[in-house]
Amino acid sequence: MRSKSASAQIGVLVLATSIIQLANGFFGTFISLRVGLEDFGATLSGLVLSSYFAGFTVGALRCERIIGRIGHIRAYAAFAGMVVAATALMPLWQEPLAWLALRAVIGFGCSGLFIATESWLNAKAAPTERGRIFSIYMLGTFLALALGQLLIGKADIETAGPFNGIAVLFAVALVLVSTTRAEPPLKTVSAALPFTRLPRAAPIAVAGCVVSGLLSASFYALVPAWMQDEGIARETIALFMLIAVLGGLAFQVPVGRLSDRFDRRLVLAILSLGFALTAIVVVNLPHSRPVVLTAAAILGGFMSTLYPVCVANAHDQMPADQVVAVSGQLILTSGVGSVLGPLIGTVVMAHFSIDGLFYFMGAVALLLSCTAMAGRMLALEPEHQERTFEILAPQASPLAHDQIDAL
Repeated sequence: MRSKSASAQIGVLVLATSIIQLANGFFGTFISLRVGLEDFGATLSGLVLSSYFAGFTVGALRCERIIGRIGHIRAYAAFAGMVVAATALMPLWQEPLAWLALRAVIGFGCSGLFIATESWLNAKAAPTERGRIFSIYMLGTFLALALGQLLIGKADIETAGPFNGIAVLFAVALVLVSTTRAEPPLKTVSAALPFTRLPRAAPIAVAGCVVSGLLSASFYALVPAWMQDEGIARETIALFMLIAVLGGLAFQVPVGRLSDRFDRRLVLAILSLGFALTAIVVVNLPHSRPVVLTAAAILGGFMSTLYPVCVANAHDQMPADQVVAVSGQLILTSGVGSVLGPLIGTVVMAHFSIDGLFYFMGAVALLLSCTAMAGRMLALEPEHQERTFEILAPQASPLAHDQIDAL
């Protein structure tokens, strides 16, 4: 039976991560709107919006080593302090190149926070309870991201106030974690995985992770800015983004069941085709409130389930002793797509407005659908599914698969 002290530590970590995701949910939409007001131009705006994902991707490569060297609590404090400082500097240094660098620092710090938290949770949770704890962790993540969207309607985004509020939230998370009593998590050893092996063994999963990152980053970074430019009320923008996040949560369980019953490549093809068709519908149907909000829920649902289906498919093809290495490479792959999405999307929007962005995202999703179907027809289906679908965001995958191994 787990002690009250261990339970309190787990509760603090989940609460702190929820606060961080509340800040991130608000920050992601807010920075999209604020960059639109700053009029940096299409290229620089895209670079600023992509730099967070670039920093996050670099963090996925480097932060584990930092945590191993200085310990979880000190590393968490360092990463959180880095994010607080960079966020506080942004309203004081309102230049595009400065914001590009600061957003990259924030992405790096957030990557470190997630890696530290998830490895810590994995160590503190008993094997028989990891599934339940992880579900609570992800539920808190989705709800905090959704709540962050609601704050947009109340924020005065032209001022320094939102930056200060975000810095405060990260500082609160830092105080919660740095004052808890904790034991260092045990280190896990996994087999090395050459970077060329995973694309050969699971090419559809790797391609899907790139597309998942590209679609999600394009949608969440660029759509709010376009809505603001069109004079849409910020309350409506906040509601649209909220519905997209909640749609992502609603799709998880039914898609997970389908993924565990049928060939994951077929499920991936259907999800990406559904996204492509919905994106085209958004462009061609009247932009009434019911149509737009329904489309937001559907698009959010399809986007949020592409990544976990790809992760499960990749692990179907790989040996169990490489589970952590596979998860890490998929995080990096998704990060590459996340960097490319806003960069390409801003150029497309500059020439073709929002219709061009949705057609671009639809075309990418359609290409993935065709690739997944072709891969299914050309390759044999695995004899059995070795990994079950889990509700995942890219930052959560290492914990989820460590959890599966322990059950």
